Amino acid sequence: MARKYFGTDGIRGEAGQFPITPDFVLKLGCAYGRALIKHEQGKRPQVIIGKDTRISGYMLETALVAGFTAAGVDVIQTGPLPTPAIAYLTRALRLSGGVMISASHNEFSDNGIKFFAEGGVKLSDDMEIAIEAELDKEMVTRSSRDLGRNRRINGADDRYIEFCKSTFPSHLDLRGLKLVIDTANGAGYHTTPKVFHELGAEIIQIGHEPNGFNINDKVGATHIKTLQATVLQNEADYGIALDGDGDRLMMVDRHGAVFDGDKLIYIIAKAHMQQGIPFGGVVGTVMSNLGMEKALNERGILFARAKVGDRYVLEMLKQRGWLLGGESSGHILCMDKHNTGDGTISALQVLAALKTLEQDLNTAVDWQPYPQTMINVRIRKGQDWQTASKQALAAVEKELGDRGRVVLRPSGTEPVVRVMVEAEQAILAEKSARLIADAIEAKA
Repeated sequence: MARKYFGTDGIRGEAGQFPITPDFVLKLGCAYGRALIKHEQGKRPQVIIGKDTRISGYMLETALVAGFTAAGVDVIQTGPLPTPAIAYLTRALRLSGGVMISASHNEFSDNGIKFFAEGGVKLSDDMEIAIEAELDKEMVTRSSRDLGRNRRINGADDRYIEFCKSTFPSHLDLRGLKLVIDTANGAGYHTTPKVFHELGAEIIQIGHEPNGFNINDKVGATHIKTLQATVLQNEADYGIALDGDGDRLMMVDRHGAVFDGDKLIYIIAKAHMQQGIPFGGVVGTVMSNLGMEKALNERGILFARAKVGDRYVLEMLKQRGWLLGGESSGHILCMDKHNTGDGTISALQVLAALKTLEQDLNTAVDWQPYPQTMINVRIRKGQDWQTASKQALAAVEKELGDRGRVVLRPSGTEPVVRVMVEAEQAILAEKSARLIADAIEAKA
């Protein structure tokens, strides 16, 4: 069933514009609360609310609390914490659900609401449908006797820090490493640096002074140049960058070279293989680099592709019973450590893998990524772009053979088709993508 409000990861938009408005978020909290009460069958639900560092978080947090308590749900507030911390605390505290107020890597003017079910997992389709059904009803406030309560929890950040540290092998430490930690002026600014410091690393912090307006502003996993410059300036061993809500990871080596999600996943898989740790295989997406797939296959590691989006990677991991996957954008899932993507934990697994392999980032990645060309082609509503591209697509795929691949996918948010071609040579990827894009544009 098509969703009216929910996207692939909660509800997101510009703060102050529908649906990210106080009145809608008030109703949203109440709707989720009523859905939880029905699910709990009489038991009073308890939920936890976290947020990143955007100025609009205060407004939306207050609205959510009002909605939940009006529905008769008890609320725990944590203040700024990474999204994976809220998932962890939902599970650790045995709560009915969790909510994260964040727009991830977007600029400060956006915001969003992400939901977790009992156990800290993403909401099921059935629960999203139940919430939307409640949203279509008139909001009703419970009687004073049945209203929910609200409290702030002390020590939530310390709980999460210890959890992250517990995922790093107990016989290893980070002594002797100089790390630059970039937390994007986001939700991990006061937790992630402590994790690496307490494991023994010398740390240099950037992107750790949020003011409500500077989240992801020229820092973090989507703006890596600041990290590169700081690593080179301080002659650090590695740079670690998270995004605004702390679930995405990119790394930089001592020479300033960038290592994306594909390369970092490969390093973890390679170390698991060497240690004999069973993990089944690796799930990537249709955008994962062909170079990684071939390198994994050469090592006898199974690889599968899901649709773009970490929720689809997670679904396929669960279906196959595998433990490792993610996206080139830096969402990495280590299911033996956490049930959601976590930039801090992912970085710890990469550093542990490097110690196991006795290699650095550059030597551990023993494959070259295939050059990619991406062209966004605007289309009309209802345009049959598949037929328009059919002949050109067949010609390109015949020429590429097993030396490249093509991905055509419509955007879920704008009227464009994304044409991506990977090939052994950059000039071939560019020529092939242009051929397909021109065929679609010719029929526009």
